[in-house]
Amino acid sequence: MTVRVDVAASLYAWASERSGLDSSELARKFPKLPQWENGDQQPTLKQLEQFARATRTPVGYFFLSAPPNDEVPIADLRTVGDRGIRRASPDLLDTIYQCQQRQDWYHDHARSIGLDPIPRIGSLTTATPVEEAASAMIDEMSFSVERRGKSWTEAFSRLRDQAEEGGVLVMVSGVAGSNTRRKLDPNEFRGFALADPLAPLVFVNGADTKAAQIFTLVHELAHLWLGETALSDIDLSVQATHKTERWCNAVAAQVLVPLEMLLADFDDRADLTDELERLARQFKSSTLAVLRRVHEAGYLDWDSYRQAYRDELRRVMRLIDARGGGGDFYNTQTARVSKRFARSVITSTLEGQTLYTDALQMLGLKKLATFNNMGERLGVM
Repeated sequence: MTVRVDVAASLYAWASERSGLDSSELARKFPKLPQWENGDQQPTLKQLEQFARATRTPVGYFFLSAPPNDEVPIADLRTVGDRGIRRASPDLLDTIYQCQQRQDWYHDHARSIGLDPIPRIGSLTTATPVEEAASAMIDEMSFSVERRGKSWTEAFSRLRDQAEEGGVLVMVSGVAGSNTRRKLDPNEFRGFALADPLAPLVFVNGADTKAAQIFTLVHELAHLWLGETALSDIDLSVQATHKTERWCNAVAAQVLVPLEMLLADFDDRADLTDELERLARQFKSSTLAVLRRVHEAGYLDWDSYRQAYRDELRRVMRLIDARGGGGDFYNTQTARVSKRFARSVITSTLEGQTLYTDALQMLGLKKLATFNNMGERLGVM
């Protein structure tokens, strides 16, 4: 006997809209969807599970009487252009939930082994002068322009490793979980910070360019130094409306492209695109961040800056689209979960404090052999 599930009609439209998928695509995959929506027919449990997977919706939601309040669980400071924020995608929500779960585990672990609170977390306020905050961050992270290495990848790795050495969990991924079909959209978000005295965490959208990831990481570290949790607004094409976001953007800009150095080196007679690329290579920053500093230095008025920003953003997005995937699995996976977090989970598991099944789930792994190899790569085993 076929068992069908009684689902409230409003949940289908909610799940479809929430997923961001094209309605015609869903109609092709689920030809019975119109009948489900108007109540003429109910799906089987298998059909409902397939629809839940397609719309990236927890299947349990379909047993509710009405759509849940599916809001971002942390302070959402984003804007999208001048139009305000849009509903968070399932990919974004799942990424935040997963990071919160990892943070909770690490907080308990840090407390159990007697780690002290990290002094820098919550040590500043937005009243702290931007130049003072930037100078402190450069010193703390050993991230002066001269020490950033030869490439953006090297600069990002140095900054990430310094942050983790200081106790911050830095997680970098371009996909939700470990699902390569669920690519995170840099246009939706670039990063977020989860403040905690024992387990501060930064997530950076790895689908962005490496140069943009550097700006995001510095911006999110600034949030942690304020002691504030937030999903951030790093859209440099607009004036951030939130005081905290303006301050974090200003600190990140001063860390990466010190204004005094830009003023001394910018050639306003050169082609703007060529000059942006040259300075971006020099500072190991994004061309968009350099462009914002060029405006702040007085070389471009606001209207000229906005047009130049739109042109440069289109060029950058084409580079992102053309970028290939691949890479070493262990490097990729440890970046997704943070080296510090991975070492702690593996060590706790080997000591018998954490179950192997829980460790594999937290690390995004499926096989014990992969767990052992990751431990060897990280120097834990």
